[in-house]
Amino acid sequence: MTYQEMLAAARTCSGPYCKVCPVCNGKACGATMPGPGAKGTGTVAAANYAAWQKICVNMDTICDNKPVDTRFDFFGQTCELPVFAAPVGAVKLHYGDKFTDHEYNSILVPACADAGIAAFTGDGTDPEVFRAASAAIGAAGGRGVPTVKPWDRDTLFAKLDEAKAAGAKVFAMDIDAAGLPFLKGLNPPAGPKTVEELREIIEYAGVPFILKGIMTVKGAEKALEAGAAGIVVSNHGGRVQDGVPPTAQVLPAIAKAVKGRMMILVDGGIRSGLDVFRALALGADAALLARPYVTAVYGGGAEGVALLTNKLKTELQDTMAMCGVHSLAEIGPELIWQE
Repeated sequence: MTYQEMLAAARTCSGPYCKVCPVCNGKACGATMPGPGAKGTGTVAAANYAAWQKICVNMDTICDNKPVDTRFDFFGQTCELPVFAAPVGAVKLHYGDKFTDHEYNSILVPACADAGIAAFTGDGTDPEVFRAASAAIGAAGGRGVPTVKPWDRDTLFAKLDEAKAAGAKVFAMDIDAAGLPFLKGLNPPAGPKTVEELREIIEYAGVPFILKGIMTVKGAEKALEAGAAGIVVSNHGGRVQDGVPPTAQVLPAIAKAVKGRMMILVDGGIRSGLDVFRALALGADAALLARPYVTAVYGGGAEGVALLTNKLKTELQDTMAMCGVHSLAEIGPELIWQE
């Protein structure tokens, strides 16, 4: 199977909301919820993608001719490149009825591990979704990140217990999911958390904990104060709040404030290895991709995940080589140009 054949196959089973567009830029799905779109105007996902495309890279091929190393250390686990599959929930509702969440994660988690990266898995109102995802991560040797919603204390502790028992070594919470429309008024309750509440949760987890949904310097500093080992700069593609800025625009200030004191990941509109390079140059340590990995699973299963990951790695390697750098540590702001 080729990458284009995988996309073609995905078009036969995705939808009606996701069109598997030639360029996944957030325009065709727009304000479609359920679906991969967003709240309100549905413009945030498109703005995320467009922001990365405005960043140019500075080529320099007068350099040593040696191999490029894309390996990335993720809390003691070596990844082949600084890329993760982002957490996605309710795939049957949003992307098409080919897979349940359990079936999707049972393909994605081991396929990502085999490809040398890791998957963040989603959560939902059905407790079996998180339970099955945690089991898949445990079966993959702990290579993966179970991601919980900001539930009430007792629900969170129970979920963390079962994920740790299954073998998870890193946890995450998409803290901004408190604003997801489909969580309002449901049981168990979900909502914002104070620094003190987060500190209690993170201490209880006892393993590296990542907070996803950070969009300001103040938010990053509060995450650091709560004891988070990392953050994901993410606006959920506008699914939780319309009218927010693209992640590429807020990333540099956040990186300037907390880089070196916690791991910084970024999500939102990243579609290529070139985009990953741009993200690292702006200060991220790694990047998350959601929609492309959904398409990969729907169109090619484990083979689709391998095809996408290899594509991203090749594109990142090519960009690094053309910019004269040979390790991730060498990628910095001097390698990009913006108006």
